[in-house]
Amino acid sequence: MLIEFSYGLIFWMLVSFTAVLFILGKFAWKPILKGLKDRETSIADALNEAKKAREEMSALNARNEELMRAAREEREVMLKEARDIRDKEIAEAKSKAKAEADALLSRARTDIQNEKNAAITEMKNQVAELSILVAERILKEKLETSAAQQALVDKVMGEADLRKS
Repeated sequence: MLIEFSYGLIFWMLVSFTAVLFILGKFAWKPILKGLKDRETSIADALNEAKKAREEMSALNARNEELMRAAREEREVMLKEARDIRDKEIAEAKSKAKAEADALLSRARTDIQNEKNAAITEMKNQVAELSILVAERILKEKLETSAAQQALVDKVMGEADLRKS
């Protein structure tokens, strides 16, 4: 058999195992443990950095949302102001147009009244001229003789004396 139990072999195996264990403990375990500790520290730092980055991203997102909200509010305010200005301009234009229309209508009414008065005056003048012309012709016919003229003068003078008293 290839494997035989021997105390000498076990002794030398224990001595060599202890020597390897001592050498590993002296030279290998400390660097390995230090490397593991460094690795653990770097992983923890990386996790902390990631957490910090996540918090910063969250803060940036919150700030971005706040900026977007403020921009939306500002846009709404600007749109409202623009609508108000537009409505004000429209109202002013309407009132100005109404005032101009009222003024034009008033001028037209005044012109029509003036034309009407002028036409009435012209008509009165024509009627007066016609009346004078008719009266003149009638008087010429009736007062062709001097006796008729004298009778008319006496009659008018008599009426004038009655009015005075």
